[in-house]
Amino acid sequence: MQHVLPPAVAWSQRVAVASLLGLIVLGLLWELQLAPTGSGMLALKVLPLTFAVSGLLKRRMYTYRWVALLVWLYFVEGVVRATGDRGLSAQLALIEVVLTLVLFAACAVHVRWRLRAAAGGAA
Repeated sequence: MQHVLPPAVAWSQRVAVASLLGLIVLGLLWELQLAPTGSGMLALKVLPLTFAVSGLLKRRMYTYRWVALLVWLYFVEGVVRATGDRGLSAQLALIEVVLTLVLFAACAVHVRWRLRAAAGGAA
């Protein structure tokens, strides 16, 4: 039986998935094409993010929780590179920072509303 999701939960899932996919695409383009820093090995940094896609799409609470913690590593990388790099790389780092903040907020809202709905008997 499929449960009807509260609008905030459905919205937060869409935003979380979109920002996660944005981080994956950004990381790959950044390290492989737009502003590569060497052999392209830094593109592997997106690998942990790819593991989360399925869990977010299936609305697994555990995935939303660990993504909300993992995303801070990407936030720190973005801040460091935004302040230390120049040109396009610094601009890409700022985009990374924005995407990480959006992803964190979407995961936090998703977890909060799911727990609230469960407490009310709706989920």
